[in-house]
Amino acid sequence: MLRSETLFGKRETNSPNSPFSANNNLTQPGVSNVSKTANPTSASASGSQPNNNSGSNEMGSKLIVGPNIKLKGVEINDCDTLVVEGRVEATMDSRVIQIAEKGAFKGSAEIDLAEIRGDFDGDLTVRQKLVIYSSGRVSGKIRYGKLVIEEGGQLSGDVQVGGSAEQRELLQAKTA
Repeated sequence: MLRSETLFGKRETNSPNSPFSANNNLTQPGVSNVSKTANPTSASASGSQPNNNSGSNEMGSKLIVGPNIKLKGVEINDCDTLVVEGRVEATMDSRVIQIAEKGAFKGSAEIDLAEIRGDFDGDLTVRQKLVIYSSGRVSGKIRYGKLVIEEGGQLSGDVQVGGSAEQRELLQAKTA
């Protein structure tokens, strides 16, 4: 039989700063139940630890939906990078989406950069660049600024250049 003390480490309940202390009152000024890390904006739905980049804030906020995780019926906002390794059904407005080979996104997304190695189905507006790798499949109503499709990648549906309103206006002005 496994003992929880050896598996997870022994909890110290006598420390005044311990979250398991009976004297710990979370309503006291200066006491918070949120732990701070080197990159406090990192979030992970996969249960893995946040990516601490030793003071590097290049990535901003990052949400990772890990393998075997299903995220359904949500709105994702203010997320710099969404990494999909599981399944997501959502609407999102973000900067970057990365869908892994076994990942799938269904819904609506407005983003700057998309890197698709898995499946995307729905409305996709990519303001800058859409990259579909050899294992990637994108279907639905697709709008993009620039497009790169690796040999074997699939793109189907209502596909048009013009990932932003400005780009569509420029294209219309050129054709008029």
